Amino acid sequence: MSQRANEELRPLFIKFYFDEDVSVAIVNNLRNRGFDVVCARDVAMLGRDDDIQLEFAISQGRAFVTHNRHDFQARHRRYLDEGTRHYGIIIAKRRFRDEITVAKLLDLLNSVTADEMQMQLRYV
Repeated sequence: MSQRANEELRPLFIKFYFDEDVSVAIVNNLRNRGFDVVCARDVAMLGRDDDIQLEFAISQGRAFVTHNRHDFQARHRRYLDEGTRHYGIIIAKRRFRDEITVAKLLDLLNSVTADEMQMQLRYV
């Protein structure tokens, strides 16, 4: 396959995997806008260990979205140290209104491609 054909197959927009702590309303809002979004509830991953959750997101080529700042900052550092690829970790601040988090995620989607998100830790 040529490099051009390979580039055409890569998604432009980040595909998301939301852990179980993130509001279903955020997931549904982005899904209704046509973005490729999966959450732990969709794939029977509720209650699973954080490492297993992140491994699942990686296996699906998805950026991982969580509110769990402390644990996932450490995982990101570990992955960098080990040279283990991930498709991005996004730490979403808990807010009173889900619409604010959606707006922050939309800003990210409009400013960073899926390729650029790889191995990145971002805060929204």
